[in-house]
Amino acid sequence: MNTALCRIFDIRYPIFLAGMAGGPGTVRLTAAVSHAGGLGTLGAAYMEPEAIRTAIRDIRKLTNAPFGVNLFVTRAPDDNTRTREVQLELNVMRAKLGIPQIVAEEVTTPDHFEQQFAVLLEERVPVISTAFGVLPAHMTEAAKAVGIRIVTMVTTVEEAILAEQAGCDAIVAQGSEAGGHRGTFDITNRPMGANIGTMALVPQIVAHVGIPVIAAGGIMDGRGLVAALVLGAQGIQMGTRFLTSIESGAHLAYQQKLLASTEESTVITNVFSGRPARGIVNEFIHVWDGNGVQPLPFPTQNTATRDIRNAAAQQDNTDYMSLWSGQGLRLLTAGQSAESIVEETIQQAQVILSQIKNA
Repeated sequence: MNTALCRIFDIRYPIFLAGMAGGPGTVRLTAAVSHAGGLGTLGAAYMEPEAIRTAIRDIRKLTNAPFGVNLFVTRAPDDNTRTREVQLELNVMRAKLGIPQIVAEEVTTPDHFEQQFAVLLEERVPVISTAFGVLPAHMTEAAKAVGIRIVTMVTTVEEAILAEQAGCDAIVAQGSEAGGHRGTFDITNRPMGANIGTMALVPQIVAHVGIPVIAAGGIMDGRGLVAALVLGAQGIQMGTRFLTSIESGAHLAYQQKLLASTEESTVITNVFSGRPARGIVNEFIHVWDGNGVQPLPFPTQNTATRDIRNAAAQQDNTDYMSLWSGQGLRLLTAGQSAESIVEETIQQAQVILSQIKNA
């Protein structure tokens, strides 16, 4: 289990926690995965800069092990050209939840990216991971100057090559089975993201880059770890597997929905945020898909739908929450600690490799 990835990132096991923004990825979960020997990652994309600083310091109170912080690097400004049209459609859902109607023609999304990065630099986090693209060159140089490792999520071979050229230390090859947002850099020509399965994506990326590749997408246990290693990856990243862990910050109703779902329950949709993401089908998706209206681009759609998602969470109503999830849902367990998940994954992988060796 001690691959080159482990040596580069100073971890015992080649298991990364996905950076799950918006609540599921907590300080406790990040610290627990790192303490267990993997690399915990805090999903900080939606957090205020000073909240990130506090979280980093809280993680360090819980573990001395390396950890990462994940940010979104997209810098697209709000596009309000169709906001009134979209708000009128969203008001249908607001009415069902009993929350105030909105007719504003503009929404404003705060852009804290520069300040978020500055906090990571000041706090000397061990690892910065990114989604939707690579860090700007000056940020990469600044991070490397203080010994920070950089990881980028990719969905194509072309993106992997760009990430290596940009100076990344490792690449997460995100297959289409993965839950949450697609990491595709440019969705202008791919509005639903690049969606190549993990089995096909990983070996092709491995063949075209020289830095470690971390497989992601549908991986839930030691079998997935062994398969990833056979495909040429040097580790795995899991997100969905930890959503029902003891340390997860996912809403209880969300967790219950995950446990009641199957491999056929998810779709890739852009209706919640304006960027494609895999999640469990619910009433929000059905209603929106039936109205014929295109969602606003990210981050404008994400900001416009936030009051609905927050109200749904307060009402324990999964019909209007964003239920991000990968396709390995039947392999979830409830009430398991993150440390136990890491240990179980490694033990299962070791048994399989031993059986192969002795066959």
